Amino acid sequence: MPFAKYRPLKTVGTRAIRSAFPSPTRTPDSKWRNRVEFITGREQIIEFLTRKWNRELDYRLIKEVWAFSADRIAVCFAYEWHDNSGQWYRSYGNEKWEFDEAGLMKTRHASINDLTIQEEQRLYRWPTGQRPDNHPGLSALGLQRPGRIVAPQALNGQSMRKQT
Repeated sequence: MPFAKYRPLKTVGTRAIRSAFPSPTRTPDSKWRNRVEFITGREQIIEFLTRKWNRELDYRLIKEVWAFSADRIAVCFAYEWHDNSGQWYRSYGNEKWEFDEAGLMKTRHASINDLTIQEEQRLYRWPTGQRPDNHPGLSALGLQRPGRIVAPQALNGQSMRKQT
């Protein structure tokens, strides 16, 4: 078993997984699918992440674990970011990670959809960096539950936090 039963919950938690480039945590031949892009190996992962983080500015992320087993984790997430023109987005998605016997990530599959939002519709307003411990998660914000994503235009001016 690559990791203990509760390690995925603590490791993934709802923290931004953006602190270090992937060399020590991914297998040398790690295979990723992100949206429609297929990536293989640490060098391509570093190139991909560099492009992503140069495009997705002021990135703030919340993840919640859906399920895990001895060598796999499934998470749902939503993150907010803006592009070079200042347009804000909320990106919703699901990821599946698979690990080898040493606990290194060997596959990552991410399905992501972007929703254009106005600056005043942002919900993640902590300073850049790690999400504060007292900031609500996805479920508490009502943003994402299995089978349900709330779009701002569907709220008719109501706060997303009040949706049940």
